[in-house]
Amino acid sequence: MIAARAEVLVFEDAEALFRFVALDFPRNYPRWSPEVSSLEPLSAGPVQTGYRARQVRVDRGHRSDSVFEVSEMDAPRRVVFRGVSAPYVSTYEFADLGGATRLAFCFELLALEARLRPFEKLIRISLQDGVKSTLQRLKMLVEREMLDAG
Repeated sequence: MIAARAEVLVFEDAEALFRFVALDFPRNYPRWSPEVSSLEPLSAGPVQTGYRARQVRVDRGHRSDSVFEVSEMDAPRRVVFRGVSAPYVSTYEFADLGGATRLAFCFELLALEARLRPFEKLIRISLQDGVKSTLQRLKMLVEREMLDAG
C-alpha cells in the first residue's frame, strides 16, 4: 500500500465545505481535479453512502478508467470514496475551527501492479505531490467562490 496525505486550512465553515466537496461532488470534483476528463454518475439521487460514479482520468499522460463508490459519509466530518474497479481509497476529513476548516485529504493506493513495483518510490513521491496540489486547487476554488458570492 502507498498512502499520501496532506492538510490545508480553508476559510469556509465545515458544513459549507462538506457540501461543496461531498454533496456537490459530481459538479465540483472535475473543477478541483483537472485530471478528470470524464465523470459519469452511476447512481440516481443525492451523493450518499453507496453512491457510485465512473471516472476517466489522465494523470501525467497515463489514462485510467475506474468505478468508485462512497463507502462512508459522516456529515460534515468525513467522506470516503473507495475504488470498486481499482484498488484505491480517497478520504476527506473536515475539522471545524469556527469560521475556517482544516481539510485533510488522504489517497491510498491499496495495491501496486507487479510491473510498477520497481517504480514504487517515484509513485509515492508523485502521489504526495498530487495530494498537495489537489488540496491547494480545492482551497483556491472554494475561497474564490466564497469571495465572488459575498
